[in-house]
Amino acid sequence: MFSGPPADPAASAGLGIPPAAAAAAAVVQASTAPVTPTTPSGDAPRAGAIPGEASASGQAAARRSWTAPLLLCAAGVLALLIALFGPGLVARGTGELRIPGAGLTTVLRTVLFAALALHLGELLAPQLIRPVRGRPRTAVRSWAVLASLAGAAAAAGQIVRLAAVSDLGITETYGTREGGLLLLIANGLVVAALCAASKRPALALAPLAVVIGAEALRAHPEAYSPEFGAALTVVHLTAASLWTGGLLYVLRTMWLWRGSPVAARALLGRYARLAIWLYVALAATGTASMLRRLPLDVVFTSAYGRTLLLKLALMAVVSVLALAARRRMLRDTDPSLAHRLARREQVVLGLVVVISAVLTVVPDPHWISLRP
Repeated sequence: MFSGPPADPAASAGLGIPPAAAAAAAVVQASTAPVTPTTPSGDAPRAGAIPGEASASGQAAARRSWTAPLLLCAAGVLALLIALFGPGLVARGTGELRIPGAGLTTVLRTVLFAALALHLGELLAPQLIRPVRGRPRTAVRSWAVLASLAGAAAAAGQIVRLAAVSDLGITETYGTREGGLLLLIANGLVVAALCAASKRPALALAPLAVVIGAEALRAHPEAYSPEFGAALTVVHLTAASLWTGGLLYVLRTMWLWRGSPVAARALLGRYARLAIWLYVALAATGTASMLRRLPLDVVFTSAYGRTLLLKLALMAVVSVLALAARRRMLRDTDPSLAHRLARREQVVLGLVVVISAVLTVVPDPHWISLRP
């Protein structure tokens, strides 16, 4: 009636079986029992685990750990290629004047815009983090000092390029309108870096505001309503920097808080509510700038028009990703999928920054529109 011998020799003795025979039976049972495989760490795997499954999952995790750095490197290389060759490609066949050193200028302005975004994002995001209940007391490492110094170096590089193109000395270049504004930008970013390294990093708001104002004036040398164009650029550049830099800081914090999904989800929700207003400001100022600067008859035949169409396409992708991340955040308690979608949004936003730098380099489309 039993499917196997008793496991306890004492129980066998109670049934009339000699103790020596019972002990021998126990030894036979132990030698024929199946051996449970163990993991390399010595812990037994979960019930029903397939042999080799643990090693396969470890290899998959190792592949995932290499995937993100490779994708980031690929995105960086793509951004560099767009910055270097983008101005020439969009101007091909338009008959517009060639801008000397347009690729290098685009790279330098991309660095400048990225520096503004990183620093402003680090000033904004802590205001979103502080009210989150149950949040971990850990914070991500600040990049503000390095970002502002890199932006100052990019502004100085533009001064050197301007001097070389204009065949002027450095001090003479400072006396030009663009050279003087670039000098103000470089100095403002150095001051912002010093503020970020101090005990009161919020003081960097003042020099960063000067930098944004100087960049807006530099971007509008045209004779037709430059003050209005500069005011639009101030709002547009500020909103874009807060959106891009704030999202990056929030994503870094969510990764640091991955052991506290409730706090991470709350943080992403607070950022999403602010991002709606930033998006509205970007859409309004971008539309006004487009109507002001781009004649409708050269939308497809000017470098500015082609670049703007590419930027609008990328912004459409960003909008779809942002809406998908918000929907996932509202549906799921686990913020991991929303975090993944927001990371993709961040990558596309990086490309938007590069395209925005190209827009500041290509010729004014009014010239081609007024040609006979």
